[in-house]
Amino acid sequence: MRDLLLHVVMWVAVSTTPSSSFAQGTATPEYQLKAVFLFNFAQFVDWPSSTFPAPDSPLAICILGQDPFGAYLDETVRGEAINGRPLAVRRYQRPEEATGCQILFISRKETDHLPEALDSLEGHSILTVSDADRFTSLGGMIRFVTEHNRIRLHINLGAAKAANLTISSKLLRPAQIVSKGGD
Repeated sequence: MRDLLLHVVMWVAVSTTPSSSFAQGTATPEYQLKAVFLFNFAQFVDWPSSTFPAPDSPLAICILGQDPFGAYLDETVRGEAINGRPLAVRRYQRPEEATGCQILFISRKETDHLPEALDSLEGHSILTVSDADRFTSLGGMIRFVTEHNRIRLHINLGAAKAANLTISSKLLRPAQIVSKGGD
């Protein structure tokens, strides 16, 4: 597992580098940074062993709806493994397709359907992430909040525990802990 400090340095580099210097230039610097966060979440969350069909099954980072990352998320996780599991990126248009994911980023464009999407994932050990307004208050687990040109995390710990996920204190320390209805 990579050291947290290394990733902080990467976040700073990504957030201060113009998007034109990246391959394809498809993701904005904001979403390049969020892609690195998603990769880091995979390192600081524990899933029940029953989440994976086999010991060598990949850890799937998925996107529901419009993909703001372009190829950047794929490039970020290419060749990486967490606890011996390769990382895979998948994209879906309907929440019921995403039940095999471990991390699910729900596009801001899905705001009108957030309650239904989150309800359809209930009972699955899927870390739900979004930058949509009120995401954690609706039962999502991690919300990216941009304040003063910095990305902050709001974490609904109750939602994570209900999904049998354990979030490391290393991820919780810099985050604001919120509860359903309190984002």
